[in-house]
Amino acid sequence: MRRSLFPQNFFALIPLCGLALLILSSRTSSAFPKIPEEEGARNLEEYAKTYSNREEWQARAKKIRAGILEGSGLNPLPRRTPLESVIHSRKEMDGYSVENVYFESLPGFFVTGNLYRPLRKGSLNSFAGVLCPHGHSKEGRTAEYTQVRCAALARMGSIVFAYDMVGWNQDNRQTDHRKDKNVFAFQTWNSMRALDFLLSFREVDPRRIGVTGESGGGTQTFMLTALDDRVRVAAPVVMASAHFYGGCNCESGVPIHNRKEYQTNNAEIAAMAAPRPLLLVSVGGDWTKNTPKVEFPYAQRVYSIMGAPGNVQNHHLPEDKHGYEFSKRQPVYRFFAQHLKLRLSRISDDEEKISEDFFKPLKAEELFAFNDSYPRPNHAVQGAEACLAALRKAQK
Repeated sequence: MRRSLFPQNFFALIPLCGLALLILSSRTSSAFPKIPEEEGARNLEEYAKTYSNREEWQARAKKIRAGILEGSGLNPLPRRTPLESVIHSRKEMDGYSVENVYFESLPGFFVTGNLYRPLRKGSLNSFAGVLCPHGHSKEGRTAEYTQVRCAALARMGSIVFAYDMVGWNQDNRQTDHRKDKNVFAFQTWNSMRALDFLLSFREVDPRRIGVTGESGGGTQTFMLTALDDRVRVAAPVVMASAHFYGGCNCESGVPIHNRKEYQTNNAEIAAMAAPRPLLLVSVGGDWTKNTPKVEFPYAQRVYSIMGAPGNVQNHHLPEDKHGYEFSKRQPVYRFFAQHLKLRLSRISDDEEKISEDFFKPLKAEELFAFNDSYPRPNHAVQGAEACLAALRKAQK
């Protein structure tokens, strides 16, 4: 008899009134899957029955990986055309610098963001590289809580790139983030090219590449990690859930979870990082509330099969709500320090108490990649149809 991954009384812990509301919400909204909590847990039980060893798990993961690319319209992957990157407006801060960046993930399709670097000079492979995608907050990459984590990781010894969601901030409005049905494809490809951009720096060690983001940025974190093995360490924050797939086209607007060949969910996609180090940060105030007893045990099973049970961790904050506040940043700093060989001492005292007192936020307009001195290039494609045409042309 197969032993259950979850406590026998798990389903009894779910209040009936809450269950009814979940069922109602999931059945009345077909656009973005949100299923009852116990159904998500039961799905993981069923997925676990499809493999019992490393080879069977790897075959399943390969099938899911192919399905994500096919379902999102990224099969075949576009050609990796020249990035034509522009880096400008360097600002020296306390132990790190900030620069404004834009480059082309496709000809005429721009990625905009900010590059954070340690002030100390480095030689070949001196620094780790970290991508910082953001969630659906109004400020996006210019939010103080995004700036501070990038600054801290740079002080610790990594070159960090924070980049816009497709069609989100003032810099990146080539298409409508909420309405464009192909935004998942654009965003996933942008993340892959952002990784190309990081690795274009000779100081970045390709063996020390990390990704971390919250909410929609958490989705980008585990999707990129599942699809691109150049990512060596991942920390998706408040997103890897078995019963919620994300409420946006950039997360669940295309058929990547439920296909003819398989069914999966975000908890399993996050586990596809195995055996690479993975930190799941979860809270009691959103859809990651069950992570310690549902999603994390599933990830532990996968990591055990892959021979690396110690490489997956869960930091759960039962009193916290959705976000990427200091309480959530601290465990990520420690996890990345351990696995990316960063210097935690650069942001902590002799007793390893972490402090962000060094940080001073910059105004949003100081961080924009496009401004009067650096206007958006005339050949930038505009509108959903033109953006999709650029993607399809690069796939030929």
